[in-house]
Amino acid sequence: MITAQDLQGALAIMPTPAKEGAERLDATHTVDLDETARLAESLVRDGANGIMALGTMGECATTSQADYEAFVDCLLKTVRGRIPTFVGTTALSGHEIARRIKFVKERGATGTLLGIPMWQPANVEMAVKFYADVADIFPDFPIMVYANPRAFRFDFGVDFWGPVVQKAPTVMSAKFSSKAILKDAIAASKGRVNFVPPVGLAYEFAQIAPESQTTCWIPSVGPQVAIALMKALAGRDAEQAKSVAADIAWANEPHHAITGSQEVFASYNIQLEKVLMAASGYCKTGPIRPPYNYMPDDFRKAATEGGQRYAKLREKYSQMLG
Repeated sequence: MITAQDLQGALAIMPTPAKEGAERLDATHTVDLDETARLAESLVRDGANGIMALGTMGECATTSQADYEAFVDCLLKTVRGRIPTFVGTTALSGHEIARRIKFVKERGATGTLLGIPMWQPANVEMAVKFYADVADIFPDFPIMVYANPRAFRFDFGVDFWGPVVQKAPTVMSAKFSSKAILKDAIAASKGRVNFVPPVGLAYEFAQIAPESQTTCWIPSVGPQVAIALMKALAGRDAEQAKSVAADIAWANEPHHAITGSQEVFASYNIQLEKVLMAASGYCKTGPIRPPYNYMPDDFRKAATEGGQRYAKLREKYSQMLG
C-alpha cells in the first residue's frame, strides 16, 4: 500500500471532460470518454507522477452517478496502474461514499481523494470518526484527505491531524494549502501524512518544511513546469527552484482577482480551473456542469490569460526537460 514517502514529483488533477450540452440540467451521458482517455494517456506520457480526479475541478459534486462510473472506468482502464491514481469519492452521505470507494477500489484506483460529507458542518470528533470508519471498512485502501476548509466547512486544523493518523491509519496524504499551520500539522501527524500543495505554493512549502516537500499538484495544463520545480527542489538547486517558482507566479497572476479572495474563489473555483485548463490547450474540458455554469466575462478573461501563460510554460519546460 502506498505511503506518504512514496508520493514524489508532480500530481496532475484531471477535469471530467464534458460533451457539448453538458451545461443543461437535463443532460445525460455528459462525459467525453475519448478525451478522458486521451488526456490520461498524455499525462502518463508527459511524466506526471500521479493523477488526482473527481475533486472540485473534476466536478465530483455535479456529476451524475452514471457519468461518475463511466469516467472512473475509462480513466482507470487507461492508466492501468502505471502511475498512482487517487479518485474522489466525496458525496453527501456516508453510505454513498462507501459505495463509491468500493467501486473505485475494485477498478484499480490507488486510493481515494476524500472530503467530508457536505450538509451540516462536522466538529473534530465527527471528522476523525468519519475517516476512522472509512479506514476500518477499507483497511487496505489509502486515503488522501481533501483538506478544503471552505468546501467542507471544517478547518482541518492542527487538532485534527494527530487524532486522525492515530485512528485512521490509511490516511497517508492530504490535498492541503494552509501555509500557516504546515509545520504544526506535519508534527502532529508524525510524518505519516504527505501534505500536497498546489504548484503555486510548492516553493513556499519547501521553504517552511524542506524535508517534507516531495510533491505538489497542478491542473491539467501539462505537468512539465511542476516536474521542473520538484526536480529543482529535490536536487537542492535553490536558484533554479526560485526561477521556476517565479514563472509559476507569473502564470497565476492574471486570476488573482479570483484567487485573492476566499469568498470569490469559493464561488468560481470550478469555473476558473475549467476555463484555465481549456485555454492552456492541453485538454478539452468542455462545458461546465450546472449549477456552476456561470462566470463573469472579466473572470473568464483572466482565467483564459492564465491558461495561455501556462501553455507558454509548458513549451518552455518541455524543451528544458528534453
